[in-house]
This record gives sequence, structure tokens and C-alpha cells, in this order.
Amino acid sequence: MKNTLLFCTGLSGSGKSYFVRNTLPAGLFHTLKSATTRPMRDGESDGREYYFRDESYFDNTPMATRLWVNAAFWKPGMPKWLYGVPEFEIYDNLGKNMVYDVIQPRYARDMIDWFNARGLGRHYNFRVAYFLAPENNFDIAARRASMPNDMDVRTTNTCNPVDFLNAGLEIDYLMRPVAGQISPKLMRHIAALQRTR
Repeated sequence: MKNTLLFCTGLSGSGKSYFVRNTLPAGLFHTLKSATTRPMRDGESDGREYYFRDESYFDNTPMATRLWVNAAFWKPGMPKWLYGVPEFEIYDNLGKNMVYDVIQPRYARDMIDWFNARGLGRHYNFRVAYFLAPENNFDIAARRASMPNDMDVRTTNTCNPVDFLNAGLEIDYLMRPVAGQISPKLMRHIAALQRTR
């Protein structure tokens, strides 16, 4: 059986990170970590949630994905909030199931294209889970905003059905864990992966 790369896509506050941390069986998936230039938030540490780096890191390190999340309102002199998965993060974990927590479907597409361009796609099944945002998502995002422009970043990133179409992705699993709705189809796939360990 091929390994699985599971993309958890959805807006901030839709339950992606909670699902990855608390529902996926321990040790079954490696969570891909991104590098980022954004400031570290309270409670975060380098190498655990993210690799906290400067802009030059993104110019000098091979990246599988590259996101510039505050590009829409960036002005000269402002810091760029860059995110991206370094290639070493993938190469160091080949042969494992992986999960990538990302808002916009186009970055899931970028990751799939990176795998396929290197001939690694034949070893992986790519699965896309769409986490539907709760009705009060704006309020949730506002409560989580903790830095200048944080709310702007959260509201300019989108994740809706058109974004999946534009990225050429099909949704495999619909999820709403905030409302206790987790795809039985996904849980069956996870059970099958556990049996092959």
C-alpha cells in the first residue's frame, strides 16, 4: 500500500490543527512543518510549530512550497510574512505518511506538483480534506489575531470550492470537526493505514 499525504485545507479556526493533533493516531503521520518569517507567538518554539527564519532563508534554501501571505497589503519597509515547507523536511521523512495543514488549496497543488516533478508521487496517495469553517469563523480568527496585520493576513487567505477548482484539486473528505463531523470515509482510510503498519 502506498503512503498517504493528507492535505488538511480550510480557514483559520476550522479545526485543522486540532484534528491533526488530537484525532490522527499518534505516530501514523508525520506533520510537515513550514518555515516562516512571521514573529513567534506566545507558547511557540522554533522547530516545534515552525522553523522561524528570516527572509534570506527563503532565498537560499530549496523549498517545496512558498507562500507570501501578506502580499496583498505589503508595502516597502514592511516585513514579508513568508511560509513554506523546506525540501529537507520532506526528504527526511520519505517513506512515512505525511499531513500538511494549509489554508489555500493552491499550496496543496504546489506540493503535489513538487512530488510529481521529482518522481516521488508514485509512492504516495494524495488525499484532500476540506475543513468547513464554523459560522462564527471571523470571530474565532479575530480572537486568535495577536500581531499587527494578523487579522489582515487571516481574512485575505481564502478556502472555498472555487479555490479547489482553480487548483485542479478534488475534495476527498468534507470535515467539520468543530461541529463533531469527521468524515467516516477518512477514518476508514486511516484504519487501513494502521493495519499496514
